[in-house]
Amino acid sequence: MEQHNLGKNKSIKGFLPSVMVYKEEFETRVEARAREKYFKSGIGREYLKSILDD
Repeated sequence: MEQHNLGKNKSIKGFLPSVMVYKEEFETRVEARAREKYFKSGIGREYLKSILDD
């Protein structure tokens, strides 16, 4: 998060500052990337939205 908020990540540089609202940890990078892909899908975005609405 610190690197993101310092503007060192180009993908979110225009949306600073960021606030972490959800976190999961994974054993491998492959598992983490698969979960990130899910969250960027329609059903994954709905899941995150339902968490934030609580």
